[in-house]
Amino acid sequence: MNFLGLIIAVTTFLVIGIFHPIVIKSEYYFGVKCWWAFLISGIAFVVASLFTDNEILSPVLGVIGCSCLWSILEIFEQRQRVKKGWFPMNPKRKDDYKD
Repeated sequence: MNFLGLIIAVTTFLVIGIFHPIVIKSEYYFGVKCWWAFLISGIAFVVASLFTDNEILSPVLGVIGCSCLWSILEIFEQRQRVKKGWFPMNPKRKDDYKD
């Protein structure tokens, strides 16, 4: 039996599930100004996946990298969700939500 696909699928599911609260907490504490950290991390993970020969580690690094890059969009959308009242606003950063 070949479990490679199943391992990658479960890992992808877990990574996406982990990134959801990371985006929420990042926007809450740092706002959208932390997007560059997701960019640098995403590029680093994608490049690492290109240079990794391991059949499991390489796609997992790629999934993490793409999740970091996708989080850039999500952090800006999270800001909009906070403005709509769907998520709590950080009271220390109320001025960040005024447009």
